[in-house]
Amino acid sequence: MNVPSADDLLVLLAVGRSGRFTSAADELGVNHTTISRRIAALERSLGGRVLTRSAGGWELTDLGRDALAAAERIESAIRGLGNPGGQRRLEGVVRVSATDGFSAYIAAPAGALVRQRHPGITVEIVATTRRASQQRSGMDVEVVVGQPQVHRAEAHRLADYTLGLYASREYLAAHGSPASVRDLRNHRLVYFIDSMLQVDDLDAARRLAPAMQDSVSSTNVFVHVEATRAAAGLGLLPCFMADRHPDLVRLLPTEVEARLTYWLVARTETLRRPEVGAVVTAIREVAHAQRAALLGRPAGDGAPASAR
Repeated sequence: MNVPSADDLLVLLAVGRSGRFTSAADELGVNHTTISRRIAALERSLGGRVLTRSAGGWELTDLGRDALAAAERIESAIRGLGNPGGQRRLEGVVRVSATDGFSAYIAAPAGALVRQRHPGITVEIVATTRRASQQRSGMDVEVVVGQPQVHRAEAHRLADYTLGLYASREYLAAHGSPASVRDLRNHRLVYFIDSMLQVDDLDAARRLAPAMQDSVSSTNVFVHVEATRAAAGLGLLPCFMADRHPDLVRLLPTEVEARLTYWLVARTETLRRPEVGAVVTAIREVAHAQRAALLGRPAGDGAPASAR
């Protein structure tokens, strides 16, 4: 085995974090061919494969993980040269994928918090509601609903949140308020498009009101909120979003309630990046501070919010 090039190890570091040659090429400012050539040179030096092909991306082999640990030490040493004896200035781009509501009310404030603490970090938030990706290509951190089944990644429980049934005051004045779950059959539901819903836990929540037919459906939870406010029907909404609107009233809080959980997913090697760690820390802080709102409870109150 020859001594590997430090440049080749840093290329592996970029590929290992993103899972894609193209993403690594963009990060390093080189082309795809250069990445491929550097990885091939590194494998010749080490005498074995450092990456293995998976569906839609690249995964580290055992040898690759050993090499990546060495690459992280090189990266740390290089960055330390610019600030000898001082605290390292964190910088770089961290891309977060999360559901629409989480992106707006948890990830966005967390991103602002990161920028206050580390002006060199740029946070990119991609809003989408889906299962955890098996490749995580192009994403540093994913936040999903429900415990994910993932390989070669870590999944950490972030926070619980509550879905409740809401109606606008205008709707209730025109149609009356259901007194029981049985009465829900006389009303229409505002929720996700059933055939396009990818998240099992969100699909299960629909069973809280199985007799209700759809009114306005969407893949975006902000559409759910606004359609409910516009008196399109009864909305099955995250409490931390609906409770922000005084024109919405929560209905049957003890009978119609779903407790769901946000999970954070990322590659182990990605979580070791200090800039990613800073973003994850901020997300946890904001989620903890918003715990009462996420659960549909007034701050300092242990009971669910009810119709006012």
